[in-house]
Amino acid sequence: MPNSKEQISDTKIKQIFLLIGILILVALICYNLALFIPAVLGAVTLYIVSRKYNLYLQEVKHWKPWVASLVIIVGTLVLLILPLYFLIDVLVDKLGNVDVYTQKFNVFLDKIHDFIFQKVHIDILSKENIQKLKTLAGKFSSTALSGTFNTLTIVASTYFILYFLLEKPRLFERILKSSVPLKKANINLLGEKFRKLVIANAIGIPVVALGQGIVALIGYYIFGAPSPILLFALTAITSMLPIVGAAILYVPICIFMIAEGNAGAGLGLAAYCVIAVGLTDNLLRFTLLKRLENIHPLNTVFGIIMGINIFGFMGLIFGPILISITVLLIQVYRDEFSEDEHEIIMPEPKEIEEKIDLSI
Repeated sequence: MPNSKEQISDTKIKQIFLLIGILILVALICYNLALFIPAVLGAVTLYIVSRKYNLYLQEVKHWKPWVASLVIIVGTLVLLILPLYFLIDVLVDKLGNVDVYTQKFNVFLDKIHDFIFQKVHIDILSKENIQKLKTLAGKFSSTALSGTFNTLTIVASTYFILYFLLEKPRLFERILKSSVPLKKANINLLGEKFRKLVIANAIGIPVVALGQGIVALIGYYIFGAPSPILLFALTAITSMLPIVGAAILYVPICIFMIAEGNAGAGLGLAAYCVIAVGLTDNLLRFTLLKRLENIHPLNTVFGIIMGINIFGFMGLIFGPILISITVLLIQVYRDEFSEDEHEIIMPEPKEIEEKIDLSI
């Protein structure tokens, strides 16, 4: 007969069933409120970025919570909406006439196709490729149209959630900490790691994109690229894509310029973008992002790919965070439940800038 000591106790059985029940309820909530997951992630991001200023207004300046919350909400709206308004205004101004734009785009494709076919005899605009392009364009258009309403809903929901997080920040953090079944040291470790990852991605990614866009804009003007302001906006957007980045934009532009007979300008722009834009990307990632948080490049690449598939646009921020937190949770699990001594692997220590105490 098995030893009674080896049998699972009633307490353990109750604990397992309770945990299963919690996981089922969480899965049901997430499944039925999946539309609002990006809104929650966006609210958490804005909360973490603005937390220091919110606590300063409420606890140092003694502002009323609702006043401090509204001031921060208005401030984040201004900082977010002004760049977006500029990009949308540029895109609408340049692409507003759909017929003219379509004709120019067709000419653009034809010249690239003719040039490549003459050089390497590859028919990139074959019927099969055109059909694939139309299919992808149709999917993208339908997704963009259906996403317009979703985007407005997510933005409104984000700020609705953010208001309640900002109004009583200490209560929110106390509830969150008391809900995590881990040692206090590991809770603080996860909280600090998560905070630094969010700030690094929320601030670092837009700054890197803007930096590449500005450097590319200089090259567009120097080498006479068509519609440099429009290309600046598109470069800043495409630079956030993993692996290919801004090259998905400036490579066809350079080929188009060469196909038009501006071989010197096209080759010069290509060399400029490869060197200057690429150097800007590496320089900012290895200085700014490394200073904010030491995120491995592979983490960023695969995290963004996975995050966009799961969370949409917010995946740019939370994809890399999800991978980093998963690795850290595995180490925390070993620390919590393993009898062996395991060291939790963290990035090399560095000076942490002055911040408000996270203790509750």
